[in-house]
Amino acid sequence: MENVRIGGVPEHFNLPIHLAIENGWFESENINLKWQDFPGGSGYMKEALRNEDMDMCILLTEGIVTDILKGNSSKIVSGHVKTSLTWGIHTRTDETKIDSSSFFDKNIAISRYGSGSHLMPIVHAMMQDQSIEEKQLVEVSDIHGGISSLEQGRADIFYWEKFTTKPFVENGKLKKIGEFISPWPCFMIAATDKMITERAQTLSILLKIIHRANQHFMDLNDAPTLVAERYNLNIKDAERWYHATEWSVNGWVSNKMLEGVLYSLKEAGIVHADCTTQGIIWERNARK
Repeated sequence: MENVRIGGVPEHFNLPIHLAIENGWFESENINLKWQDFPGGSGYMKEALRNEDMDMCILLTEGIVTDILKGNSSKIVSGHVKTSLTWGIHTRTDETKIDSSSFFDKNIAISRYGSGSHLMPIVHAMMQDQSIEEKQLVEVSDIHGGISSLEQGRADIFYWEKFTTKPFVENGKLKKIGEFISPWPCFMIAATDKMITERAQTLSILLKIIHRANQHFMDLNDAPTLVAERYNLNIKDAERWYHATEWSVNGWVSNKMLEGVLYSLKEAGIVHADCTTQGIIWERNARK
């Protein structure tokens, strides 16, 4: 049995893989897929890939593109979720002066530098001809740290996936004041260069199983019920999320899409103007 370490956020987007693990799909191909949750998001996963603590991770597109361009010895090996991520924009529940058009000068909670909760406010501000300075950013580790930072007044705004935070909005821990939809597919699968170089055949088999699991999940009649039960969502929210989400079943990654990501990252000053998309994608799954 070959061990492969993979990480991702403990959110509903990765349920197809958990179901495949539970159903023994990887074991049947002699792969022991060892899952690790990363509640802190892409910032922590990028470091795990850099340190080779993980062989693979499922990260936000903008996060892994940025980190590969900054020296992470990994590549995108497959798409995972083809639809965009809808970020909820949140503040403390007793806040009355901040709305969705008046917060780019406020303190913003981020899970970690380089995470989606860090990059998305910057890209959002750029698209509104605004800007965010580094002194406005408050590092909070994860969703629970973000909620605490708002309650304590250390931060004013917190971006996080809207269905994940909805239970906290409903129980009065957060107040949602707006949404921002990322302008590209939200999740990619990345693997270390070591995994790609030394275990390419295993990687190919593993990705085929993930793609099959994604198709199976999209064909599953009771998928919204499973999502609601496992991720503390009401059934109507689970249905809305499920029917608005599409997973990758072939792994192809468009270079045109990555060019769009890179343009935004350059415009926002997150990566150097000379950066290109060369070397970001495992060429086996690249598409023009």
